[in-house]
Amino acid sequence: MGFTMGLNFLLLLAMVTTNILSLYHLSSTVQSPKPPPPAPIPDHLLRQLSTIRAAINHLTRHSPSIASTAAKPNPTVPQDLILHSQIGPIASSCHKHPDLIHRYMNYSPFSICPYDPDLQETLILNGCHPLPRRRCFSKTPSKPPSSLPLNPFPTSLIDSSVIWNKYSCKSFACLSQNNPMGFDLNAQRASLLKYTSELDLPVNQFMQLAKSANSVIRLGIDIGGGAGTFAALMKKFYNVTMLTTTMNVNAPYNEAVALRGLAPLHVPLQQRLPVFEGTMDLVRCGRAVNRWIPVSVMEFMFYDVDRVLRGGGYLWVDRFFSKGVDLEKVYGPLIERLGYKKVKWAVANKTDPSGLKNGEVYLTAVLQKPVSKR
Repeated sequence: MGFTMGLNFLLLLAMVTTNILSLYHLSSTVQSPKPPPPAPIPDHLLRQLSTIRAAINHLTRHSPSIASTAAKPNPTVPQDLILHSQIGPIASSCHKHPDLIHRYMNYSPFSICPYDPDLQETLILNGCHPLPRRRCFSKTPSKPPSSLPLNPFPTSLIDSSVIWNKYSCKSFACLSQNNPMGFDLNAQRASLLKYTSELDLPVNQFMQLAKSANSVIRLGIDIGGGAGTFAALMKKFYNVTMLTTTMNVNAPYNEAVALRGLAPLHVPLQQRLPVFEGTMDLVRCGRAVNRWIPVSVMEFMFYDVDRVLRGGGYLWVDRFFSKGVDLEKVYGPLIERLGYKKVKWAVANKTDPSGLKNGEVYLTAVLQKPVSKR
C-alpha cells in the first residue's frame, strides 16, 4: 500500500515538474525572438530510434491490421484461383497475363471444364506453366473408339479420339494432306531411316554408334517430337522407351502421340524436363529447337539436358538451323561449353529460299556426355 502511494506521488511530482518546465520554455520563446539552435541529438539516441523504427516496420509487415485481414478478395478474381494459390505454386509469368489466367480459372467447380485448349496453349507458350489445377471434369470425345492400335505405325489414326472443335482440319487425313511432315507417318518414318547427305543420321546408324561404344540405349526424351515418329521407331525396332515433348499448336499432336501407344509430355521448351537427374540414355532435339528460341532459353535447356542425361549418355541435335555466323559465334560455342565428346558434327547450307536469303545453315550433331566431370 505504502509503495503504491509513493509511486503515485512520484508520478504526480514528475507531471507537475514537466508542466512547469513547459511554461518556462514557452515564456522564454516569447521573450527571445531568436532562440539558440537546439542541441544536437546524441548518436546513441539516433541509433536507438533507428532500431525502434526497424522493429515497428518488421511487426507491421508480419502482423497485418485487423481491417486488412478481414478485407474480402477482389470479386473479379476467380475463387478457385485464390484457393489454388494457397495450396500450390503459380508460375510468376502467369501474373503477367491476368486476363488469360482469370479466364482459364473462371469455371463452375465440380462440373464440366470449359473446352479451351487454345487458351491453355497461349498461357503455356507465354511461360505460365505448369498451369494451375482445376476442380472440374475434362471434356472427352463423344464417341471414343472401342479399341486402340498396339502398333505405333497404324494404317491411320482414329479421328474419333480427338475433339476437333478448335482446329481448322477435322481429321487426321486432312492434317496428313496439309501438314505431311507433321502427320504423314510414312513420310516421317522414311526421313528418319534414310541417308542422303551428311546431315542425315538414320536411327539404325545411331544405334550402331552407341553399340560400338558399348553404350546401352533404353530410355530417352525427344524434345519437340511432333507426332512422335522418332519415339515410335525406337519402340518398334529397338524396344527403347522415349518420352515426347510436344505442344498442340494448330493440331492435336499430343493426342496423336498417345494414339500410337507412346507417352506425350505437354511441356514447352522453356520448362524444366520432368524427370530425375542422370536417368536418361538419350535426349534428341528435333527441328523445333532452332534459332527462333532466345539464346538464354536455349542455354538453360541444354544444361537441363545435361542434368537428366546419365554419364555416357547422348545428346542428339537433329538439323538445328541458324545463320552461319551465329552458329560459329553463338550456338556452336554454347553447345561446346558442355564439354561433350563430338561423335558427329556436320554443317551444311540450308538451301530453301529462307536459308539462301538469310545465309542459314543446318547442324546435325551427336555428343556424348563424359562419364564423370571434375
